[in-house]
Amino acid sequence: MVENIELATPPGPSNLSYEKSQNAGRNTHLSSGYQANPESTPAGDRRRLQDLKSEVEGQQEIEVLELPEGGRQAWLVVFGSFMGLIPVFGFINSLGAIESYISKHQLVNESSSVVSWIFSIYLSVAFLSCIFSGGYFDRNGGRDPLSLGTVMFTAAILATANCETIWQFVLAFSILGGLSSGILMTPLVSCVATWFVKKRAIATSVATIGGSIGGVVFPLMLRALYTKVGFKWALRILALLCFCCLLFSIAFAREREQPFNEPFKSKTEALRWYLASALNWRYFLDWKFLFAALGMGFSENSLTASSTYLASYSLAQKNSEQVSYALIATTNAIGILGRYIPGYLADKYTGRFNMAIITVFMAAIFNLSMWLPFGGSVKVMWAYSILYGFMTGSILSLTPVCIGQISRTTDFGKRYASAYMLEAVMTIPVIPVGGAIIGSGSITEYNYFIIYTSIMMIAGAVCFFISRNICIGFRISRF
Repeated sequence: MVENIELATPPGPSNLSYEKSQNAGRNTHLSSGYQANPESTPAGDRRRLQDLKSEVEGQQEIEVLELPEGGRQAWLVVFGSFMGLIPVFGFINSLGAIESYISKHQLVNESSSVVSWIFSIYLSVAFLSCIFSGGYFDRNGGRDPLSLGTVMFTAAILATANCETIWQFVLAFSILGGLSSGILMTPLVSCVATWFVKKRAIATSVATIGGSIGGVVFPLMLRALYTKVGFKWALRILALLCFCCLLFSIAFAREREQPFNEPFKSKTEALRWYLASALNWRYFLDWKFLFAALGMGFSENSLTASSTYLASYSLAQKNSEQVSYALIATTNAIGILGRYIPGYLADKYTGRFNMAIITVFMAAIFNLSMWLPFGGSVKVMWAYSILYGFMTGSILSLTPVCIGQISRTTDFGKRYASAYMLEAVMTIPVIPVGGAIIGSGSITEYNYFIIYTSIMMIAGAVCFFISRNICIGFRISRF
């Protein structure tokens, strides 16, 4: 009946380890993941919990929450998040479908390292703008940023359709598109966390499946539309599809309770509060949070760098455009299972951090054992896209759950956004460095690029492992 517990601490490492008591009755949540119901646990366990609270008094803050864990309204929120993440994460998963086209047409005279700056700036701005919507979500809820982000996201795609030069792509796609993606991302992911605790991993996984579906549909749709109606109308049709999906998120993706706060006395006070919540560097003094955020940054940057250049690599191997775009679609299609199954196993058996470590490390192994030595074989690349897609599917679904496990629920939006701020800083050089490594696009240069992305993926697994061990030490347990 008694297992290990996980505690969220204020900034600073802790070597304390504890145990948790689980009860089949009501669900309660101690902010970082241990569950208990003192009223219905045996007297010995109840005393044990009281002793734990006394032992950590003054060092750690325990948050007790009762959340629905399901029901029609909760799953409608998951559906709304799912629909919104189809365009937001789907676009990130489909960068290769845009990069491979514009590098061969509008920007054919530009080097790969120069073109790569478009996507690096896009990702950096997207992750950086999360910090502003995170604080706003925690204080005001998600309706306003979802509405604003929907208008901006649609406008960004429509503007990108008319771009012909580097600076036009940077302004329309990188700046406007990245800003709108970041504004949408935090409320779409954070709203799910306000409805679930025990089932948070599986609920978040179901929501982020939308990103995999977008990553399947968008590349195949764009490839077909490029030849039928051209680049401009292909993106205009894409903009309409994304707008319709985001309307569902505005209708259904909402927090469990509308936050209630005292109104600001002045605009200066409001500005000071939002800046402080967006740029709270003290979060990074919490070592377990810092290494979890680093693990998130390394693994997601490795994933986005690989997906951005996978189609171009396949074309360099003399494969057809149909095969090259289908590899992207296959990776994202298998990612649907890669989001759901690891999320289910994480909630049921292994724990969130353990599952994240396993899947991120295995993704690096498949890079080095399949893509690197056998990338010239189409059959191996199909097998690789399936295995790699399954393992990396959990990256976008489990990383926010890991952040939430070591954070108070009321601070989740800000801490999740702060993790993305760190990732934004890491993203700035990642894709341009990858483009510089690829250089002229020879297979040897692409092999160096594969090693580069694999090292980042291994670093991500190591960082998650360090964060886990700061929480519970070097012992085998569910976490």
